[in-house]
Amino acid sequence: MSAPSGRTTLVIPCYNEAERLPVADYRAFLVASEAIDLLFVDDGSTDGTFDILREMAASGGDRVSALRLPENRGKAEAVRTGILAALDGDPRYVGFWDADLATPLDSVLEFREILELNDQLDWVLGSRVRLLGRRIDRKPHRHYVGRIMATMFSAWLHLPVYDTQCGAKMFRASEELRAIFAEPFVTGWLFDVELLARLIRARGDIASVRRSVIESPLPRWIDVKGSKLGLRSVGPVLRDLIRLRFAYRGSLGRGARVEQHLVG
Repeated sequence: MSAPSGRTTLVIPCYNEAERLPVADYRAFLVASEAIDLLFVDDGSTDGTFDILREMAASGGDRVSALRLPENRGKAEAVRTGILAALDGDPRYVGFWDADLATPLDSVLEFREILELNDQLDWVLGSRVRLLGRRIDRKPHRHYVGRIMATMFSAWLHLPVYDTQCGAKMFRASEELRAIFAEPFVTGWLFDVELLARLIRARGDIASVRRSVIESPLPRWIDVKGSKLGLRSVGPVLRDLIRLRFAYRGSLGRGARVEQHLVG
């Protein structure tokens, strides 16, 4: 691979977003920002989503591109395909963002600055924390279900992570990252958790992961109408959790034991 370009490529997975894709916001962001490219991945949409993405790519020059999966494979596979394609362009940073911009694009610049200012950090995870001066608009049932799930994931990963499921994440590009995204995920709903499990497994050291991953509280997050996540997701999430425990059994425990040994 050649030396990183210094650019950031943001992957945006899309599925049937024709009626709610905020095209004007994306175009305004491209004008206002520098060295950030957008890679849209159409996950086999059955509406006019890809036509919109193709037009955006045609008018966005070399800063906007669009991939199309032949059939709907789920957000996890759309993100994985997009990240691998993005890494082929040798950027400095890659990330993924929810298409509906529940997290405004301004936070992309904040995430990039966090990585720029601390070369010990490799991953920045958006975190929906309700704090004074921040606007986190989330339906109550989604908030409480999310808190229960996050507590379970944190205990299983042996990481004090507050919000695994936020759809705003950025990574320092590396061969390690490419390897983490190389294989299809065993989960669909919980691929964000699986990403952390893969990082722990790859390093075999929880302490290293804690030093290189940071959660950034978002200044604004809006529960956009039409989101596909809700109470009906509980069943699939529980099935994914079982898959995770089988697929990564042993590897996370070893990481925790390494940390305990170092602390002791």
